[in-house]
Amino acid sequence: MKILVSIKRVVDYNVHIRVKADGSGVETHNVKMAANPFDAIALEEAVRLKEKKIASEIIAVSIGSQPVQETLRYALALGADRAIHVPTEKNYEPLNIAKILKNIITQENPDLIILGKQAIDDDCNQTGQMLAGLLDYPQGTFVSKLDIQNNKATVVREVDGGLETLELLLPAVITTDLRLNEPRYPSLPNIMKAKQKPIENFNIPETLLPHTEILSTSEPPVRKMGVKVSSAQELIQKLKQEAKIL
Repeated sequence: MKILVSIKRVVDYNVHIRVKADGSGVETHNVKMAANPFDAIALEEAVRLKEKKIASEIIAVSIGSQPVQETLRYALALGADRAIHVPTEKNYEPLNIAKILKNIITQENPDLIILGKQAIDDDCNQTGQMLAGLLDYPQGTFVSKLDIQNNKATVVREVDGGLETLELLLPAVITTDLRLNEPRYPSLPNIMKAKQKPIENFNIPETLLPHTEILSTSEPPVRKMGVKVSSAQELIQKLKQEAKIL
């Protein structure tokens, strides 16, 4: 079985996000970057399937500028067999990302595609669903448990009312939730080996253009300090007269 995992490079979740002085976007210069946490879970699940002898090859794919290769080296150090870099300076939205991944999947023919359910920078939660639609593949989103047997994927996914179990015929698209697994850290020897591994390039058509443009980015308004009230009557009075929400 061949597995393809998509990995996005984002600002590390421990970093305090700052807006650029000109309001053109989020500051990424001299800021710690990392693999999107949900994508790291997707990669970990692929590696576990390979350790169980279910998967034979893992392909990591990332889209972006040259620094994205650092994220692909991380994937190679964790257990990916091959890495594909789609070089671009453009900021593509989920639909275009899904179209790019579709082209790669058509070429590679993986049996299973695993993505994080969303990226922590834009929180779109759309790429996996759009990719499955473009490929006409069955999909399992928000997956918290995955089992592969007899060319079928049994997934447990988290829904509003609890848990839902689905059986998908392969090939299929899976998007991972937080409770699927806990990603490991790459070992130092594997990090050194990953630096020597080649990374393939996949060029995209020049006709593929972004659909949206960021006009401005701003910090959220500073939250006002709260006050203590001595009674429910005082709370109601403040909500009516000061907050004017009653």
